[in-house]
Formats: sequence, structure tokens, C-alpha cells
Amino acid sequence: MERPQQYRFHQGEKTLPFADAEYDARLAQLRAEMANQGIHACVFTSMHNIAYYSGFLYCSFGRPYGLVVTSSDSVTISAGIDAAQPWRRSHADNITYTDWQRNNYWRAILSVTGPGKVVGYEGDHLTLAQNALLNEFLSPSATHDIAPATMRQRMHKSAAEIELIRHGAQVADVGGFAIRDAIKPGLREIDIAIAGRDAMELEIAKRFPDAEYRDTWVWFQSGINTDGAHNPVTARELQRGDILSLNTFPMISGYYTALERTLFVQEVDAASLKIWEANVAAHEYGMSLLTPGASCSDITEQINTFFAERDLLQYRTFGYGHSFGVLSHYYGREAGLELREDIDTVLEPGMVISMEPMLTIPEGQPGAGGYREHDILVITENGNDNITGYPYGPETNVVG
Repeated sequence: MERPQQYRFHQGEKTLPFADAEYDARLAQLRAEMANQGIHACVFTSMHNIAYYSGFLYCSFGRPYGLVVTSSDSVTISAGIDAAQPWRRSHADNITYTDWQRNNYWRAILSVTGPGKVVGYEGDHLTLAQNALLNEFLSPSATHDIAPATMRQRMHKSAAEIELIRHGAQVADVGGFAIRDAIKPGLREIDIAIAGRDAMELEIAKRFPDAEYRDTWVWFQSGINTDGAHNPVTARELQRGDILSLNTFPMISGYYTALERTLFVQEVDAASLKIWEANVAAHEYGMSLLTPGASCSDITEQINTFFAERDLLQYRTFGYGHSFGVLSHYYGREAGLELREDIDTVLEPGMVISMEPMLTIPEGQPGAGGYREHDILVITENGNDNITGYPYGPETNVVG
């Protein structure tokens, strides 16, 4: 038989997280930016931008995936192993490339872009090897890094996105309450994490019966394992007096939300309580600063001063918050909207950002452990809307 380089395999009905009008609006804004930069075709390779502009969230397993956007076309490029699923889950058209000949992926992209065009690419994602193939197969007359512009676009959420993120925050709360109810001495971190994850997955399925379910997870840490924000779950058994870190992360159609809380098992000692209360106070102060017109760097410096006045700044280990949207622990990052000293972005209505101060007290010192509270806030015309519902602080979170 003659083996094709590519083909279109479309079956079933399209099912997307948002209405067509949402994707049309995103593409219209992208195309305006392309026209401004003189770009004829954008070749997206990252999970986050492909999902943002098409709705399709790929699973690579070592294979390349793409989305090509021109002034008239929007086409996802997928591997044959996925059959018609990328088309069903994509606002765009879809081309399947085959494995019969090396680099059919780039031949499929070329069939949409044509040769010799001005091509937009993602400088923060395209590898050196794939960049060489882009130049070999597409022979672009020029290339432009479109990633900074797309990041700025993703930082401003539509009403539909905010509604999905709001659901995600509520699902994170469901996981938090399930975890709190499961905590008791003798259980392992993994046992508690499973309770939170299962509760969230069932809640997502109830709220979004037509979605794809994947990648919801929990980091539940205890004792010394609380010292890092992203420490994996272990089989450590909980003990009375342990400091705990609850972290729930529901994923809905590529959109990540989070809930993070400090807890203690049954009792909290005086030294730990003092640190915890200081971090809660910083958390509340920080949330009050999240208003339109404030810059990320100024907010950071004000919280730094708050901690420095209490001789705690040296225990801060990372920034105070970040943007939310198409994001996960293995793809996406809106680095221009993070609460850090080197980010001067000014907050605007429609942005979504966390407040999550963390203090890590080294082992051997009074109050040792990692303390973190985390709420998600939508920036409004007059201030912010906190969409996290699970309570924080000692009054609620000494449990078990």
C-alpha cells in the first residue's frame, strides 16, 4: 500500500471547554498581533498555547505536536496514535502526520504554512533540534518569537475563563475538606493525598460531565517534608504535633487551580503557633495589596518589609504568588505575572493571581517546618474577589 505522509481523520462530535466564540476571540487577538509583527504563520509547540488557542491538550509521549495559525487557518498537528481525539477536542482543523517517514510532522506543518513565510515560534519552548528542522523544512524568510505576546494575552482572562477558574477553586476546596476529614495520627501522607484527589476527581466529573479527566493531584506533606512547596508525597506516617502542608490541585480542561494550607495534627506548640500566625498575617496583608494599579514588584517589597520587621524575611524562599489559567506542574507559566522583585507588571482587572507567602524554618530551630497559605484572587475594577473558600489559620486547621 502507498503510505501517506499525513491525512485527516475526523470522526465523532467536537466537545470543547468553551464556546466557539471564545476561541474565535482569542484567535482574532492573536492575528492582530501577527499582523502588527508582520507574521504570516505561527507554529505553536507548547501544551499551554496549543490548548489556549485550540482547546486541545496533547500527551506527547516523545512525539511532537503543534498548532499552526495563519490569517485564515487554524490547524492542530497530531500523531496517528491519537486517531481522531485531537480533532474532537480542538476548535481547529486537524492534520494527522504518520510515522512512515521521518519528519512528517514538519511536512504537515509546511502544508499549512507554505515555504518562505515569516514564521512566529515560541522561543521559550522550541528546542534547538526542532528549531533546526523548522528552518530546514519551512525555509522562513524571517522568524519572530511570539511567546512574550501570547503570554501577555493569556494573563488577561475572559469572563468564561474566570468562571472555569472559579469552579476549579471550589473543587480545590472540596479536596481540602476531604483531606482535613481524613487526617489522623498513623496514616501515611499517601493515604491522605488519595482521599483529596479522589474527592476532587469525582467533583470535577459531576460539574463537567463532558470533560476529559486527567492530572488532578495532591501534594500532602508532613514534618520535615513541608520544607519545600513542591515536595512529592511520601509514605511517612503522621504523628501528633506534626506540621502539615495541604496542597490540592484540580485540573479542568488544562486549567489548574490550587488550595494550600498549613495544618497541625491535634496540637501546635507555642513556637510554631507564633510563626504560623505571622505567616497568616502576611497572607492577609498581601491579599489586601492585590488591587488594580499595583505592580508586582511593589507588592513584593511591601510584604518583604512586613516580614523583615518581624525578623522573618530570611525564611522566605520564593515569590508571593503567580497567575492562573492554562497551567500545570509540567507545562505553562505566565512568568510576567508573578509577585517577585524583578517583575514590574501592573495588575489590571481580569487578571487572576494567587497570594501564597511561605516561611521555611530549618530543622532544629523552634517552629521548624514550612508554613504556607494560598488563596486565588480575581482582580476587579475596585479591588479583588477571593474565590478560595477553605478557611486558613489555627482556629480551623489544628485537626485529627
